[in-house]
Amino acid sequence: MITIIAILLVSVIIFLFIEYLVHFHHLKSIPVRIHVNGTRGKSSITRLIAAALREHGMKTYAKTTGTLPRMIMRDGREFPIYRPTGANIIEQLRIVALAADSKADVLVVECMALQPYLQSLTELKFIRSTHGVITNARADHLDVMGPSERDVALALLGTTPRKGILFTGERDYPNEFASACRDRKSELRVVELAEIEAISDEEISGFSYVEHKENVALALKVAESLGVPRQVALKGMWNARPDFGAMSESEIDFFGRKVMFVNGFAANDPESSERVWRMSFEKYGHMKKKIMVLNSRADRPDRSKQLGEAMGEWPRADKYILIGSGVYVLFKRAVAGGIEPSRFVYAEGMKVDRIFEEIMAASGKSAMVTGIGNIGGPGIELVNYFRNRTTLP
Repeated sequence: MITIIAILLVSVIIFLFIEYLVHFHHLKSIPVRIHVNGTRGKSSITRLIAAALREHGMKTYAKTTGTLPRMIMRDGREFPIYRPTGANIIEQLRIVALAADSKADVLVVECMALQPYLQSLTELKFIRSTHGVITNARADHLDVMGPSERDVALALLGTTPRKGILFTGERDYPNEFASACRDRKSELRVVELAEIEAISDEEISGFSYVEHKENVALALKVAESLGVPRQVALKGMWNARPDFGAMSESEIDFFGRKVMFVNGFAANDPESSERVWRMSFEKYGHMKKKIMVLNSRADRPDRSKQLGEAMGEWPRADKYILIGSGVYVLFKRAVAGGIEPSRFVYAEGMKVDRIFEEIMAASGKSAMVTGIGNIGGPGIELVNYFRNRTTLP
């Protein structure tokens, strides 16, 4: 019996060793490997970089983990990621194998790990990137990467490449980023404010959805390092299909009620959510009603608490419609922060058609409706509900 067990163990070890050698061979066959990490904008950045390199004629494959996980082929076609047992970082091995078998010049992969040690493992063993990207470091998933925002930055730095280049739009933790790059003998390239300001409004208007200048500047910096001219990169980005969770707008005319719905659900940390809300407020301040739809998750009480505490400092909405689950945590913190209870509409567990009715009831003749908090569940359903009724081209 002991002999059989020993033989099985040796067989497993040999199999795993051979599998790792095959994976290492796959990695070496892909000249450029770009690993994208960060709190906000990972999926958008992955798509922007891939589109820029694709436009330049490089055989580029990309994989996003965002709202709806996708494999993006060299011609821009997309396929859903099949996950029979749920999300698992092991799936990155399949993605690398597919790109290698397809003779890819470039593979752009969005990091899918949350646990700090898994982020580092994914980089050092699965991707071994030549170019790393960290979009930003904000106070989100503090239960896993916290307790502080600095801890989040340190966790994200687990995907710093070895002897490569790390690009980032994060400027609040220069010492931590510099230290990580020294440790792994990589070069650090930070997007400066001047580079963001150099993105013109005309260039941003080329996007069919709401894209942030910070994302474009970061993607351009990566593309430039690989020899892609600015205008070629921008052309590719303009033609790229946005992630489903990308900030978008849907205008509807519902029996004389004009409503502009802003999908900001992917913004779920306080800083990003505030930015989306203030942008909406500034752009659609002429509309009579301002409505915020907050999608909560019962398994993310820390996120609900953070949003509730922050909302009191933002421009006031006429109504706050609470959807999803576990909304009381957010409601309690928001009221404690000074927002009147009468402004809240309790819509926890409601189906999307009922939520839509609540929004219409609060809208009056014209309204700006902005969704934040979380894209999952009723968030996706509400985005689709408005998109199917939009009057925008």
